[in-house]
Amino acid sequence: MQSQDVAPHPASASGPAIDVEQAEATLVEHYPRLVRLAYLVLPPGLGRNRRVLTAHGLVQRALPRGRALSAVIPSQSGGRHSAGASHRSGGAGGAASPAAGCDGDPGYALLRLRVVRTALEAGRPLRGTAWPKRSQLPPLLPLVWGLRLFPRSGGADELALDQRLSALSAPARAAHVLRGLEGLPEGGVRRVLSAAGVADPAAAIRQAASVPAEDALLHSPEFDPCALQARPTDLMRRRQHTKAALAAAAAVAVCGALLTVPSGGWGPDGAAADAQNPAALAALDPARVTRVAPTAWQTSARTDFSVWPARGGLTGDRGLLRRALAVWARPGESVRVSATPGTPSGGPAGPPQLLYAGRVDAARVVVFYDGLRIVRYAEPSNGTDGAALDLARADAASGAEAEALVLDRTDGNVRYLTAPWVRAAVQRDLVRPSAGVMDLRPADGVTAPLATPARQSGSCASWNVLQLTDGSGTRVLADLGELMPAHLTVGRPAGPREASGAADLRTWAPFACSLAAVRSQGVRSVNAWEFARQSLPDGSGAAQWVCTRADTWRGDAPRVLAQFRTPGGRSGVVAAQAEGVAACGAKDPHVLAGVLWKSAGGAWYLLAAGSKDTASVRTTGQVNGSARGSLLTVRTRQGVRAGLRGTLTDGRTVGGLR
Repeated sequence: MQSQDVAPHPASASGPAIDVEQAEATLVEHYPRLVRLAYLVLPPGLGRNRRVLTAHGLVQRALPRGRALSAVIPSQSGGRHSAGASHRSGGAGGAASPAAGCDGDPGYALLRLRVVRTALEAGRPLRGTAWPKRSQLPPLLPLVWGLRLFPRSGGADELALDQRLSALSAPARAAHVLRGLEGLPEGGVRRVLSAAGVADPAAAIRQAASVPAEDALLHSPEFDPCALQARPTDLMRRRQHTKAALAAAAAVAVCGALLTVPSGGWGPDGAAADAQNPAALAALDPARVTRVAPTAWQTSARTDFSVWPARGGLTGDRGLLRRALAVWARPGESVRVSATPGTPSGGPAGPPQLLYAGRVDAARVVVFYDGLRIVRYAEPSNGTDGAALDLARADAASGAEAEALVLDRTDGNVRYLTAPWVRAAVQRDLVRPSAGVMDLRPADGVTAPLATPARQSGSCASWNVLQLTDGSGTRVLADLGELMPAHLTVGRPAGPREASGAADLRTWAPFACSLAAVRSQGVRSVNAWEFARQSLPDGSGAAQWVCTRADTWRGDAPRVLAQFRTPGGRSGVVAAQAEGVAACGAKDPHVLAGVLWKSAGGAWYLLAAGSKDTASVRTTGQVNGSARGSLLTVRTRQGVRAGLRGTLTDGRTVGGLR
């Protein structure tokens, strides 16, 4: 808003005298409507919390100071509304429609003028050469500590209107609100703006006409500062900086004369972004979303989400895209929002890339990619109630990690959207690798429904996985209840390979059900490494030691399992586990674990095994034993407690996984 848009207001004009008690009664009766008027005229760049408090403060200070005051403009007659219409106050919601009965009240006309004038002043930038007006400073009252107050969130239409109003100058915004909320004709709007000190009311009215008249939206709860939601401020920061705030307050008291206010005015709710930020506005425009050419992946050296084309039958539905972007930027209370651990949940920083928009089963689904996250918006086909927003990290995803994402879940089934270079997609049971596969027949990248194991309870008899084939090979992905399926590999941590060969699938089979231990933890990949085979002391064969390590998109390991499987055993037994450790990973490709085992003859043994570069193993605690090499077998008794220590071939020591 430019300061030259508002001139000093005229001192007075003839009009009926207004008694202050009459004005107070009018203010109380029409308080919700006046506060809504102030909220809409105030610059959106103040932030929603600051606008709410400022709007209430301006209306509460609108009463004349003397016992009586002459109205600065004559009473206005109704514009689009019947002169005989009765007016009802907006109540708590303040959503009453304007009527002549109210506009013919000189007390209301005076209060409305004072509210518009001070709201225009509040948006003018502070100047170092002049003292600020009271309306330009943060309101002293009302004052709320420890809470942020803001109106209930509306839909995409309300958000779009708010963005359009923010692009207007303050006088033009006031003209639009007086026309739409108050129902004043053009002449009435011109008189109010002129009395409020606007230098060129005609220009403001012309600019306001560029925004389509959407009067019903002005009465939306989105713009009702009397029906509020409350949220805490940043509790951790508040706790951590209490002492600093006290010291700063003391410094301000001593050196206040040396402090200056920035030329842009007081910050909108702390570090909140300017509502007129061009990047933020562009991010909400469906016409600006990035669309990659359908053949871009064929000539690109990249194999990630950045070369996925926009697919689906609704990529041209701007209304759907606008709703998806609006919900992403500011989800309402009715929207179910989920994000994998470590995923930022804020709105888009700029126009995102569109990966998909179409109908899937009983929903309309939109999928975006912003270089860091995959964002999926879903709403029912017959409305918007029950919309959902899911976010997942996908930074640096490439190859197998960028070949599929979850598009929809319905009745225990999941559909995937696959990369354009995927040639075949099949369902395979990881528990029974020799069983046949089911062709998922991707159509425009969307697979047929796949039964998901992500919510199994009780015994684990199967674990369905997605097997994809492209020009470079075959990969296996597991659904762990998130947008991004986990990439399954086998082999030594320093050089894992795809878990797609027959032998590799057999390695995974006894340990497939252990994937449930890392469900919904933002897992990027899971590697199964057979680090040892140990002959059992009763001569019944060799046991298998396998370490499964899950790595997340955050870079840590939520779960490392050392599992023990005897000959003929259907599944492995967890012998040891740890969280957040480097063991069994590329940075520390070593592991040592032990288990108490009972032979068929009833004898108890402590069996321990380490990776191949383990030079010796010894026990601590209630069991005494040691052995050269990576394997240890010690006769013991049931229920003993023992620890393990190993020495590597380079002289370093390792402890048992725990």
